[in-house]
This record gives sequence, structure tokens and C-alpha cells, in this order.
Amino acid sequence: MAGAIVKYGIIGVGMMGREHLVNLYHLRTQGVAVVAIADPHLPSQQLALDLAHSFTWPLKVFSGHQELLDSGLCDVLVVSTPNMTHHRILMDIINHSKPHHVLVEKPLCTTISHCKEVVNAARKRPDILVQVGLEYRYMPPVAKLIEIVKGGNLGHVKMVAIREHRFPFLVKVNNWNRFNINSGGTLVEKCCHFFDLMRLFVGANPVRVMASGAIDVNHKDEVYDGKVPDIIDNAYVIVEFDNGSRGMLDLCMFAEGSKNEQEISVVGDIGKGEAFVPESVVQFGTREAGRDGVQTLKAEDHRIKYDGLHHGSSYLEHLNFLSAIRAKGEKAPSVDLQDGLISVAMGVAAQLSIEYGRFVSIQEVMNECKI
Repeated sequence: MAGAIVKYGIIGVGMMGREHLVNLYHLRTQGVAVVAIADPHLPSQQLALDLAHSFTWPLKVFSGHQELLDSGLCDVLVVSTPNMTHHRILMDIINHSKPHHVLVEKPLCTTISHCKEVVNAARKRPDILVQVGLEYRYMPPVAKLIEIVKGGNLGHVKMVAIREHRFPFLVKVNNWNRFNINSGGTLVEKCCHFFDLMRLFVGANPVRVMASGAIDVNHKDEVYDGKVPDIIDNAYVIVEFDNGSRGMLDLCMFAEGSKNEQEISVVGDIGKGEAFVPESVVQFGTREAGRDGVQTLKAEDHRIKYDGLHHGSSYLEHLNFLSAIRAKGEKAPSVDLQDGLISVAMGVAAQLSIEYGRFVSIQEVMNECKI
């Protein structure tokens, strides 16, 4: 595809699908074009068409993903449909006779068994690249902190603490995100991002998870088809890794009065680093230099042409994936299916830990043992 226009299709053009559409428009100088969308929801279709019209991009519209696949119009597909639909759509894409590279929104799937099915099917298709949309890795302050950690500036990482204090879940089409059965649960749906970052910072795999969480404030007065939402709105999660490191997540989704939505702290045996979003500030220092030696940096990435909803990370995610596609198999996606699987496993273990009031091991979750 080097030098040729790379033709994209977007499956699911709700809020996030349209965000991908705008990001890809800002990548048009890199030789990309969105040529088709698929979504059964007519209002979402129309909003996407209005956007594309403003870009002077003609779009072929399909009501379902299978029709888009069979059209043969696309080289790359972006899957940004509700979480519970990822498995079926991914399996249909991977098993289709025409190869399509895929960027799938997080979480990969809502269950371990479905994630495994996708991973195993993709292994049989070396002609297809699949990247998972864990785009927090690309946020400039987070990327800078990753660089500091990987450069050895903090020594051996021992502790990672991530605080997300934010607003409640947004309203989605048919309110699908109000129920665990659809989303996988808050700690899968929302927090797979942070479990992925923990694993990246410590350079190790999770062993067991302990969590405490509840529905304390949000959505308690909402009823959909006679059912009250069951998604938790706050939690503490502790993760132990196989190299002895530990991670901790502090999640609160009724904390609109926060200066920063995410605060990430990484502590090694010789130093500490912190990243703040959306302030886009990074601080780091060593034990030896102490408080007076702490450096403060403003994190920026001048490649970003569109900040969007995620501080430019979606733009960089697409830029990275396009590079892997154009490398024709010589470059793997930076966030692969194994990363997607393990981030979901950590979230599933956390959800189960809350339910059963004990540590849950990653092995028993991956083996799908009776808990």
C-alpha cells in the first residue's frame, strides 16, 4: 500500500466512530480516506454523513458490517461499535475472504473466551494486522512518562498508582453502556486502559487482583426497560505482577471537581515520575536529588494535527497503525491482541474480586475456572 490511498471503513459511527472519522480526515495528507461506514442506527449514520459532507468525502453507507465487508471497498476497518458486538464483528472480519486490517476500540471483547477466540482466529491470518485501541499510551504526558521509565531514569519500577477522577459515563445509543452484560463492567470497559499502562510501566504480567467498588452515586435513579443500571461508579483496585511490582487504581466517576482527570505515579528504586492529564505536565526526580531536584516538563507532540476527545492520542494511534500497515508485515502493531486480552483479563479479575470479596488470580480468570 506504500504510496497508494489507504481506504478505511468505520463500523459503528456513534460518538467514538465519528471521532475516528475526524481523526482520519486530519490524516488525509498521509494518504488515507474513509470511503464507507456501517451502522444500523439511522441518527448516527446521518451525523457521520454530515461530517463527511463537510469534508467533501463521499461515503458508501451500509446498515450492517457484513455488507460493508462484502463490498470490497476497504483496506482497513475501524470497529467502534458497542463492546458486546466486538466479538461477532471481529470474527466475521478475520474469517472474511478479503483481508482487512483492523483497529478495534477497547475493550477487545467483554469476556475472556471471546477474546481468546479472536486471538486464535487472527493467528491463522498473517495477512491481517489487528491493533487494539488502548490509546492512552499515546497521550503526550503518558508517552513522555513511558519514555522516562523505559530510559531507566527511575530504576526498577516497584509501584504504579493511577487515579482517574472524572465525570459519569456519557449517554450512548440505546443506553448500552449502563449494564455489565453489554460493557463487561466498568473495570473492563473504562479501566482496561489503565491496566494496560500498569503492565507497560512495570514490564511484567499480572498475577492476581484485589478490588473494592460499588454503585454509590451515579445512575441509581435511571431505569431502562424496567432495569436499573448495574455498572459501578467507584473502585480501588490492587494488582500484583510477576516481578514483584504492584499497581493501584483509584477510580471515581462522580468527581467533576478535579483539576486533572488522570494522575499517574510511577515509583522505582531510584526515582519517581508523574503524569497529569489534561494538564499535560510530567514531573520526575531521583531519591538522591530529593524534592529540590524534581524536574517539570510540559509534554507536547508536534505531530498531532487534531486533539479531539483524547488529547491527540487517537490521532497518534492512527498514525502509528498506518505506519504498521504500510510496512507490509515488517512492523507489528504497537498494541496487539495479547495486550488487549490481558487488559480485559485484569478488568474481569477486578470485577470478580468485588463480587466475591477476595483476591482473584489471572490464571483462574484465563482458565475460566469456576470462581
